[in-house]
Amino acid sequence: MLKIAWSDIFAHSLPAGHRFPMEKYDLLPEQLLYEGTITTENLFAPEPLPEQFILDTHDATYWQRLRDLQLTPSEVRKTGFPHSEELIKREMVIMNGTLQATEFALAHGIGMNIAGGTHHAFTDRGEGFCLLNDIAIAANYLLRYKGIHKILVVDLDVHQGNGTAQIFRQEPRVFTFSMHAGHNYPFHKETSDLDIPLAAGTDDKTYMAILKETLPRLLDEQQPEFVFFQSGVDVLATDKLGKLGMTIAGCKARDRLVLELCRKNNLPVTVSMGGGYSRQIAHIVEAHANTFRLAQQLYF
Repeated sequence: MLKIAWSDIFAHSLPAGHRFPMEKYDLLPEQLLYEGTITTENLFAPEPLPEQFILDTHDATYWQRLRDLQLTPSEVRKTGFPHSEELIKREMVIMNGTLQATEFALAHGIGMNIAGGTHHAFTDRGEGFCLLNDIAIAANYLLRYKGIHKILVVDLDVHQGNGTAQIFRQEPRVFTFSMHAGHNYPFHKETSDLDIPLAAGTDDKTYMAILKETLPRLLDEQQPEFVFFQSGVDVLATDKLGKLGMTIAGCKARDRLVLELCRKNNLPVTVSMGGGYSRQIAHIVEAHANTFRLAQQLYF
């Protein structure tokens, strides 16, 4: 059975002025339930992640200051969110959602988180709406506790996964692949194991040609045992924070390719939703919903 992490804290722990497009965290499961793609049995509500797993990835001093609301105003501004105890709890719940999804992926081939994809969180700081890095935390969990020896991170959000790149810069067991808009946030890029910066306005045909040439080759070369897929839908032409030119159909084709390759190669995959900031919330929900529809179609 497809298992999906979801909690009402994803949307409801943020101040009113920061809730768009965070409504997607409520609207997406509602849509999937309404259309019959999932039932309530597919959803699980994570508890906050135990601190030991956070400390396997993040600097202890940073985590203590974040947890105790001791970051400086400048540090808080860089994250994009006003901090509160509820916000930190939200982040811990999201982290555990992705970690638990890795367990479901090991058991069933795929596990998903309606939130997550917080790839701008570094070892010792947060930025870009990311306080802790769920992909890195879950990857280190697999390396440390589950006997996994090689992981591939496929980050297809419109923004480079700079935090993930920094965290695994000297970790050969994790290969970081980021394909993103070249001239976009973050303006100072870290160095992933493979970065593919795309030109502004890149369309479906060009995007898919690059991905079809790159991802099968990476799977052959790296021989991963596990894949993390950051499936941000801010690649859409309608996205106000992205600079690419993709359609909803193109975004779906992207997700199909990634999931089909994982399925074909018997690679467990954990999917985090990442960004999506189109002015019309319906575009965001539809593009994200396609990822879950494909998971049900391909795996179950």
